[in-house]
Amino acid sequence: MAASPELAKPASLPRVVAASLIGTTIEWYDYFLYGSAAALVFGHVFFPKSDPLTGTLLSFLTYAIGFAARPLGALVFGHFGDRIGRKKLLVLSLLLMGGATTLIGCLPTYDQVGVAAPVMLTVLRLVQGFALGGEWGGAVLLVSEHGDQRRRGFWASWPQGGAPAGNLLAAGVLSLMTAVQSDAAFLSWGWRVPFLLSAVLVVVGLWIRLAVDESPLFKAALAAAEERTEQQKPPLVAVLRDHWRDVLVAMGARMAENISYYVMTTFVLAYAVGHTHLPKQTALNAVLIGSAVQFALIPLFGALSDRVGRKPVYLVGAVGVGVWAFVFFGMVDTKDFTSLVTAVTVGLFFHSMMYAPQAAFFSELFATRTRYSGASIGAQFSSVAAGAPAPLIATALLKDYGSATPIAVYVAIAAAITVLAVLCGRETRGTDLAEAGAARGDSVKAATTV
Repeated sequence: MAASPELAKPASLPRVVAASLIGTTIEWYDYFLYGSAAALVFGHVFFPKSDPLTGTLLSFLTYAIGFAARPLGALVFGHFGDRIGRKKLLVLSLLLMGGATTLIGCLPTYDQVGVAAPVMLTVLRLVQGFALGGEWGGAVLLVSEHGDQRRRGFWASWPQGGAPAGNLLAAGVLSLMTAVQSDAAFLSWGWRVPFLLSAVLVVVGLWIRLAVDESPLFKAALAAAEERTEQQKPPLVAVLRDHWRDVLVAMGARMAENISYYVMTTFVLAYAVGHTHLPKQTALNAVLIGSAVQFALIPLFGALSDRVGRKPVYLVGAVGVGVWAFVFFGMVDTKDFTSLVTAVTVGLFFHSMMYAPQAAFFSELFATRTRYSGASIGAQFSSVAAGAPAPLIATALLKDYGSATPIAVYVAIAAAITVLAVLCGRETRGTDLAEAGAARGDSVKAATTV
């Protein structure tokens, strides 16, 4: 019997994992750097005519706009990723993200060019969102489709580690800059350095990504499609026809994961500095420590999902963030550094229980020639309603009520939605990706050659 195309050579799988992890780390560094700068800098640099809290709101609005481009990125990258391969699209997403981030570091300020400054900032943020919309699906699928089904949760969780690693890198560079500079120097030019550093990171990421092979499952599916002569359906049509329930499950599963993460890593910076009046470096260091712990937790929870299933691990994480949100802000309000670190770290502990199995869970929901589209659409369309407005909504609630309790309620509602969605989904652990979708009536004709 021929070997399954799903199995990669033992020596190649770690290389694929490393390429996906490093690439996603760089892209998330770029993305989170913007979020951190929006909380700490952009209100002063690009919206100086507003009061501080309104300036932060406007900064988070440009932050949220980037999410609007993520569904478009999911559609475009998903379509071509299912048609010509995962690897080519991952290289393109890295170039787009790195280029936009570097240009942000070169932008003139409001004082220099007026309203043109925030307009250019918004355009570059849209490019970031478009690139990230296509990045996530390709990175996790490249690993999922190389690895074996028994340990897919573990291996596929490594690209997920790019999020905390990117946040760790972004918070670390910003923390270093604030530590060695005065506030005036940091607001004047120091904030630009982390953005310009992206150009160097992109060169490293490209060198590594270009060295990996295309997914063996995709190559096998493409070869099979080329043997058929009938007209094939576009991937979006196939996803909506055969996997619409799975898309809804993925979208619901993302609500608590996305909202809790951006509240507990991005909004917390604005809350700690602006509301509790903690130093910028103190808030950044707390996120730095929490992100380092999360990076270690993600592969552990990914491996746990291989043992007990994707759904049980995910559900515990969703319930956990819903409850912890009510403790989180009270600990930040103590103004004690240890309490702040504990609040962020425990929040990211529960978040990891959702984020770690998510890559394998979403990959296993879809068939090979629609997998990039299905996973990306499910993940990125929900981000418009979840992660995009999360810091914005949290800031508005704080401004209107002067209390963090409504923000905790907001996170808890998101947790309830996620619990319901995951309960409605099927357990996917042990799924053979080469045959995924067959049991749900998917047709081989769902492949895409348009």
